[in-house]
Amino acid sequence: MKYIILVLLCFTTSIVLGQDVIGKPQKKGDSLSLVKKTKPINPKDKLKNDSITLTIEDYKIISFERDTTFLDTTLTIQKEYKYNYLREDDFELMSFSNIGQAYNELGVDFERVGSYPNLGALAKDRKYLEKEQINYYNVATPMTELFFKTTLEEGQLLDANLTFNTSRRLNFSIGYIGFRSLGKYNDIQIESGNFITTTNYLSKNGRYSLRAHIAAQNISSEENGGLAEKEEQFESGDEDFINRPRVDVLLDDAENKILGKRYYLDHQYKLVRKQLDSTRFEKTALSIGHSFDYETKYYQFIETSNDTLFGDAILSAIDDKAILKTFYNEVNIEFYNKTLGRLTGGVNMYNYDYYFNSRLIEADGTVIPNRLNGTEFGLVGKYEKRIGGFDFNADLKYNLSGELAGSVFNASATYNINDNNKVRFALHNSTRLPNFNYLLYQSEYFNYNWDNSNVFEKERASSLKGELLSKTWGHLMVKYSNLDNYTYFALVSEEVIADGLDNAFTKPLQEGNTVSHLKVKYQKEFKVGMFALNNTVMYQNVTQDSQVLNVPQLVTRNTLYFSSDVFKKAMFLQTGVTFKYFTAYNMNGYNPVLGEFYVQNKEELGGFPLLDFFINARIQQTRIYLKAEHFNASFSGYDYYAAPNYPYRDFVIRFGLVWNFFS
Repeated sequence: MKYIILVLLCFTTSIVLGQDVIGKPQKKGDSLSLVKKTKPINPKDKLKNDSITLTIEDYKIISFERDTTFLDTTLTIQKEYKYNYLREDDFELMSFSNIGQAYNELGVDFERVGSYPNLGALAKDRKYLEKEQINYYNVATPMTELFFKTTLEEGQLLDANLTFNTSRRLNFSIGYIGFRSLGKYNDIQIESGNFITTTNYLSKNGRYSLRAHIAAQNISSEENGGLAEKEEQFESGDEDFINRPRVDVLLDDAENKILGKRYYLDHQYKLVRKQLDSTRFEKTALSIGHSFDYETKYYQFIETSNDTLFGDAILSAIDDKAILKTFYNEVNIEFYNKTLGRLTGGVNMYNYDYYFNSRLIEADGTVIPNRLNGTEFGLVGKYEKRIGGFDFNADLKYNLSGELAGSVFNASATYNINDNNKVRFALHNSTRLPNFNYLLYQSEYFNYNWDNSNVFEKERASSLKGELLSKTWGHLMVKYSNLDNYTYFALVSEEVIADGLDNAFTKPLQEGNTVSHLKVKYQKEFKVGMFALNNTVMYQNVTQDSQVLNVPQLVTRNTLYFSSDVFKKAMFLQTGVTFKYFTAYNMNGYNPVLGEFYVQNKEELGGFPLLDFFINARIQQTRIYLKAEHFNASFSGYDYYAAPNYPYRDFVIRFGLVWNFFS
């Protein structure tokens, strides 16, 4: 309720102020129609013209890789796909029944962003924003974005971000994402909070630049262990259990959580800065840079009393907590020359401390340590250059000392055939140890104690990707990947595992043979008048000696929709139906103790359609969304699972809005 009140209050305030801002970033000269200007506008310009006209290009969004885009307040089908809890296109994901509960993967990618292992619990941390996902801003006047959407039963989702500045060179942002959803089934309540504040600064002479952020994030989830009687109470379609709180679940006193805090700083000083040439590019530049990253993060599983679902326990009450503290420092030098290109080289230091607060445990006559820590040193390098008609980019991270990392190498080349067509090729190669929870884990449950730090070898991933991006023919992507020493969770038992006891025998394993993966993805939209058909199709094929990587062979999403201006162009309306389908396959199972998915080859799931009906509208800078999700649930059969024993959500109607306003 508090989120709804905040949205209504902001909406009323905007009406009183009489703001009229419509963003159309496709048109370079798009005006924001703001007459009153605030301090960030240059006073000299204001004296010359008191009614300076701003455009959408005065509101810049800068990514971690320093790519700059402009604020986009248009309404497109891509915005519809990203209007969700993750705020990203979830085509390759399959959500559990509650929002944010967990997401099974329909498509996989092996590219490593970082060169060091993560904490783990990957099924639970999709809303945990890494430093590469944080945006920075450069705006002409204060700007606010409100994202609101209803959830399931009690709770709402609100993402509020305020961007402001004291001058055009010093910009700040403060944002908070608050989320709560009770869910339809018992004991699956999800809560999360993401507080992020950023700073972006450029000195008056342009020599010194700085960007920094602070992030405090937490994700808390109740765990019900899945359905207790799925055939009788779910698959049968019995009307007595359509009211989902009547459905029996396996757990009623378990929860897990992720909590983290991060402090990030990246600044650069130009030692040599010469005059711009006729094309407005610097002829030669030399700068020195430094980046700093300190983060603490933990994953915790709590249960009031142990349950046989996970095997025997040491103590009755379960409180497992894995903690990771990391400290990263990098110093680099960047040289730019119009002829030679842009070259960056540097050194880094990475300190890590992964530990459990429990004492050492003896298991099968061996001692399980409770800590992995150390310091690693490495080299970093980047290169950018236009060679012939190709835009060439490459980056390298190479470890000099330490056991965790090996190397990460990425290279890409983009060629513009003409204004409507371009091709892109990319190469990736990386080696590093798997995540920390594969290497070492301690739990009150006997079967969840292991030390593989001296057993597992580094994973080696390599991939080659080719893309055609065409306004005429669509977007075609073909990627072939190889993975050596693939590490995964699976069921390990010398005896046949009885139904319902799978989680008691979940262990980390490493595949000794090479796993090969082919992905072909095609996107194309066809338009006839006001109607359009947007299509995304993905084909995957896996070559492996053992069944360790399971993905659906085919995933498709097709949206037929209508778009038009209405009410004398006072509103832009978009309405249609989305069809999503993926072929049946051995879906990964979910383990609530680890917060991870595990490989299972006992049960094939999938092969069911998902139909959504939506009505979206844009009024000035506000986008309004209304969707009937999975409206075919009651007549297409109750076999829609997101993982073994975990169903997808039933039919539900949800609504919300995204609203930008300016001061």
